[in-house]
Amino acid sequence: MSNQTMFMMIMFMFFYAVFRVMQQQGANGAAVSPSNNQQNGTLSDTGGGGGGCVPTTNGNMITETDGETGEQLNGDVNPTISTKIIDKTNQDIVRLIGQHLRTVGLDRTADLLMQESGCRLDHPAAAKFRQHVMDGDWIKADYDLIELKGFLNTESHSLEMKFLLLEQEYLEFLEDGLVLEALHVLRNELTPLGHNTGRVHQLSAFMMCSGREELQARAGWEGKGLASRSALMDKLQKFLPPSIMLPPRRLHSLLCQAVEMQNQQCTYHITQTQTNLENVSLLVDHSCSKEQFPCHTTQILNDHCDEVWYCKFSPDGLKLATGSKDMSVIIWDVDPVSILSYINCALNFEFSMIFTIIFIYIQETLRVTHRKTLEGHTYGVALVAWSPDSSHLIACGPEDCPELWLWNVDTPDCELRVKLTQGTEDSLTACAWHRDSNKFVTGGLRGQFYQCDMDCNVLDSWEGVRVKGLWCRSDGKTVLAADSHHRIRGYNFDELSEFTILQEDHPIMSFSVNKADRQALLNVAHQGVHLWDLQDRCLVRRFQGVTQGHFTIHSCFGGVNEDFIASGSEDNKVYVWHIKKELPIATLTGHSRTVNCVSWNPVYHQMMASVSDDCTVRIWGPKSAVRYS
Repeated sequence: MSNQTMFMMIMFMFFYAVFRVMQQQGANGAAVSPSNNQQNGTLSDTGGGGGGCVPTTNGNMITETDGETGEQLNGDVNPTISTKIIDKTNQDIVRLIGQHLRTVGLDRTADLLMQESGCRLDHPAAAKFRQHVMDGDWIKADYDLIELKGFLNTESHSLEMKFLLLEQEYLEFLEDGLVLEALHVLRNELTPLGHNTGRVHQLSAFMMCSGREELQARAGWEGKGLASRSALMDKLQKFLPPSIMLPPRRLHSLLCQAVEMQNQQCTYHITQTQTNLENVSLLVDHSCSKEQFPCHTTQILNDHCDEVWYCKFSPDGLKLATGSKDMSVIIWDVDPVSILSYINCALNFEFSMIFTIIFIYIQETLRVTHRKTLEGHTYGVALVAWSPDSSHLIACGPEDCPELWLWNVDTPDCELRVKLTQGTEDSLTACAWHRDSNKFVTGGLRGQFYQCDMDCNVLDSWEGVRVKGLWCRSDGKTVLAADSHHRIRGYNFDELSEFTILQEDHPIMSFSVNKADRQALLNVAHQGVHLWDLQDRCLVRRFQGVTQGHFTIHSCFGGVNEDFIASGSEDNKVYVWHIKKELPIATLTGHSRTVNCVSWNPVYHQMMASVSDDCTVRIWGPKSAVRYS
């Protein structure tokens, strides 16, 4: 029996037991008199035709009887509503509320709001236009469009709106089987507009559709009715000024923007941005707790026997590689989710029987387990690079190492695919993969700069470039290289062109680039961590706190939108910043010597790894993962 099946059976037993308990309590309880339910401001039912009552103050109610509505507030009937004069801002707010009330079906409430405020939800001409579109009265809608023409910004907007109306009319004729009428619209109204001829050709091809389903599928259309006409109205509203007709679901859009902005401004927002208002409270500001942030040690790994120089999570987030001075690379499996615990619950009910139910619940534990140690790297391992498909791993040595190792991690034993050695005078200490996972570049401080295939055959080379770090850009052609002149330059192997992107005043010890290929993170000697915009070629921010001398320390981007920066430091700490703030939002302690590298899991964003000269690897996660450990 699978775990899922067992879990479903357990839950069924639980709910059945609870149902029997409630049934027994209901049988033994006293009946509650309906007359006792009516108190000040509460609801009650009458025998009227509508049967609906709404709460009022001091026990008075508004009741519906025989389809007619009587409005009563504190016992007084007020058939007239006085209009209030309000300013422009409040008029906009009232209109937004009125539109939302109509969206959720509270038309009568919206009408009363408009009447009391003296506001107008839409211009009368626009309201009439909307009604005719929703009714499918295309002739009247066309006349309404002529009336609205004076409110449009350009003539092209009027043309586009007319085209959309005729397109809907044409498709509805086709769905109803009125082929001659559809042909008339196509030939005598759509085609003479001379607008969007490509779409007109597509529409003409729909004549050959065998039925309603094929028409809707090929046209990407929901069919005749309220849904497609509402979608049409949403398109048409975009051409009308908001003073004439509000954009569709404007209040909802504003609330979504507010939620998104709060997420962006939240210091510790590490998870996927929630844009669905159904799961967000609008009554309080959004704020993430620091306990959810990966700033708590969940594991300390002591498998290396010397200084650990580098760590990197695979792009799929399921593996971690660590390289050490002990001449080995260790591959770790990431276990983000595990069965956390079991709880025994006893329910006592009829016949004094006891049923024990076992709950099994799941939680992200964010742990790693040892898979394989890759040995034999004569000079130690100072850098590793995962292929974009997470199947292969390149290992490079420190300083003047002439060797590069390419491992196939997808095989059970993580087999060595090939080792690259061009000559003992070479230096291959940096590498980066192209996005297709079929080529990579490598180089070092002795002037070697190669582009190779998966068998380590040198495809291209660039002479005289002293490389300290490499990155392949998303265009598949340009390679960024940090050189010994404190620069990052771009190299195009296809066009044999090169150009300078940025210049620092001190040596660039390492650098990385975000997924958007727009921002670069540099660890600069005696300066710390700098953020550069690669497109605008300008320095964006200098992050404070980190201690950076001449040691090679690696930093990284992190978080679902890469809104966070993490770096090691020579003061034995890990520093974490929000990308918009210069001061650190978290300082992580635990290592006893220089922290050489930090890597943020690109998939499970509440997980980080750091490595240090104290020979340990630390895994960082939220406080809940610490409790599991």
